[in-house]
Amino acid sequence: MITFLLRRLFTSIFVIIGVVTLVFLILRAVPGDPVESILGEQSLEVDKEALRECLNLDKSLGEQYLLFWGDVASGTLGELCDERGVTVMDRLVANIPATFELALAAMFFALIFSLPLGIAASLRPYSWVDNSSAVIALLGISIPNFWLGPMLLILFSLTLQMLPNPGSEVAGLTALLLPAVTLGTGLSAKLMRMTRSGMLEVLNLDYVRTARAKGLPRHLVILKHALRNALLPVITIVGLQFGALLTGAIIVEKVFARPGVGMLLLDAIEARNYLIVQGCVLFISFTYVVVNLVTDVVYGLIDPRIRYD
Repeated sequence: MITFLLRRLFTSIFVIIGVVTLVFLILRAVPGDPVESILGEQSLEVDKEALRECLNLDKSLGEQYLLFWGDVASGTLGELCDERGVTVMDRLVANIPATFELALAAMFFALIFSLPLGIAASLRPYSWVDNSSAVIALLGISIPNFWLGPMLLILFSLTLQMLPNPGSEVAGLTALLLPAVTLGTGLSAKLMRMTRSGMLEVLNLDYVRTARAKGLPRHLVILKHALRNALLPVITIVGLQFGALLTGAIIVEKVFARPGVGMLLLDAIEARNYLIVQGCVLFISFTYVVVNLVTDVVYGLIDPRIRYD
């Protein structure tokens, strides 16, 4: 297991180097002068030069790249030009907990909704249970969250008045419920069908039939013998989609007026805050890398064959 983990860590280092380089190049390849975009064309030349110096845009591309790596290695991601003493990481740290709270709540909703339906559909294939789950999954994948969120708000906050609206100062579980459902609906649809297909494949294997022949209880055969191996592709999807949840949270946080990295990124884009946009994109990219690494490790723990491959 140690060798397997070291291989994955070694691979992740090269991925991180590539991510940092791509973020650096792509943001600098955007047409236009970021200084003029931030200050406006009518600003004083002395202000433009001061901001250009603060953003290190007065230096060559190679020097900018080395300074950028210095900010990444120090963990600050750069000091804000309009707030001296405040770094990009300070702003991220203040907003990351709210985004992770939303992503974890959406993941929890997706799992508790999709796994039982996926298992039930696999146990009775092509029945009304299976067909109903297929319709639910199709709707979940098809409905975009930027439409689903306002519809849920209209129904539960304005019409039924069961849950708080985004304008209120209510916090806690009730305020988190609608954003979590909105963000987790698409993922739950994917996990539902993945669980069904994985279970159908496993239920016909020899070791499951042997467990049944031994007289083991049906629920034990399903949960211990079949589900554990059927969850391997599901774990892959969960790991890969967790980063997508953070990206999807950008829209959901805007719809429900929630604080978080998404709102920070959108506000930075609107204000043309070069450093915060750069920091938010790096954070989301790093999250993908870390989640993929954790997924590989969990995969290896569940299926020992992967560690030796």
